[in-house]
Amino acid sequence: MPQLKTYIVEDSPVIRESLIATLEELVPVAVIGTAEDELSAVQWLTRPSNHVDLVIVDIFLKAGSGLGVLRAAHGLLPPRKLVVLSNYATKDMRRKCLDLGADRVFDKSNEIDALIDYCGELANGHSGNTASGALA
Repeated sequence: MPQLKTYIVEDSPVIRESLIATLEELVPVAVIGTAEDELSAVQWLTRPSNHVDLVIVDIFLKAGSGLGVLRAAHGLLPPRKLVVLSNYATKDMRRKCLDLGADRVFDKSNEIDALIDYCGELANGHSGNTASGALA
């Protein structure tokens, strides 16, 4: 099974390292880069030589916002899946993220299992178009 090349935008080192360890242990994910602020993430993602299958973005970052990352990453070629993982996954924020191009939005506090399932679906060649993480 091919590994899902993943880029994580998360400003908390503890959460970032825990997320990387969890994903790489449970699903065929290879985290090939990380950023903790909007500018670094956008610069990395818009560099033509950097190809990833999945970008996982937090809303609140050290500088800038995950919304700016979504704005910049949406529509880049080749296409990649954009996922938001945030403690601030309110209905309004979910809608805003989906409007900015996020494929899914997951709440850090209670939807980690759904994120893992979603990553597993993507790694298995499925589109990831299940209800988990979608706008309720």
